Amino acid sequence: MSEDQNNAKLFPMFLKIAGRSCLVVGAGTIAESKIVSLLEAGGKVWVIAPEATEQVRSWAEAKKIEWHRRKFQTEDLAGMFLVVAATSSKELHEEIFKQARSRGVLCNIVDVPALCDFYYPAVVQRGALQIAISTSGRSPALAQRLRKELEEQFGAEYEEWMEQLGDARDELDAKDSDPEERKRLRHEQASAEAFEAFRQRRGQRERRK
Repeated sequence: MSEDQNNAKLFPMFLKIAGRSCLVVGAGTIAESKIVSLLEAGGKVWVIAPEATEQVRSWAEAKKIEWHRRKFQTEDLAGMFLVVAATSSKELHEEIFKQARSRGVLCNIVDVPALCDFYYPAVVQRGALQIAISTSGRSPALAQRLRKELEEQFGAEYEEWMEQLGDARDELDAKDSDPEERKRLRHEQASAEAFEAFRQRRGQRERRK
């Protein structure tokens, strides 16, 4: 990868990977955490590794993933949307990145920013609300600290509020109303004042329990 490519600004986006083929090379504790995130997003996960953690074995037995108990082969990249590698071999990582690049497969070599097409951000999740933080691989520690701060700022009540906002949007979309009026109402429903009113109602319900 050229110096210009390494220094290029990241393009922030959220990917839909449901039903897409995702390859994970390695099946240790680090790879396990990557497999979890892919499964939660609905990815079809293939794992290549001679050995695996108990959890990875359990997923394979339950048919949640397909585990091939062997070393990586170049052909494993065929038909894959993305690949994540977490092994102890620098040489293998470099080869996976090279081969993935040549096939147009998105690649993430864990903890090696120079060998990544994408990074795993630190994420705050409250139901449908996701706040992702990236430092472009420069300081994952800072991303984790900011995540903790945001988790305090955006508490568990946001999950319930997101459900209400989604329902309200569906109701608005079902009406034959002026597009500009719908837009105004959506912003009004998502305003700080609307959230504060929601928190007060929620607090009153909790106190009555």
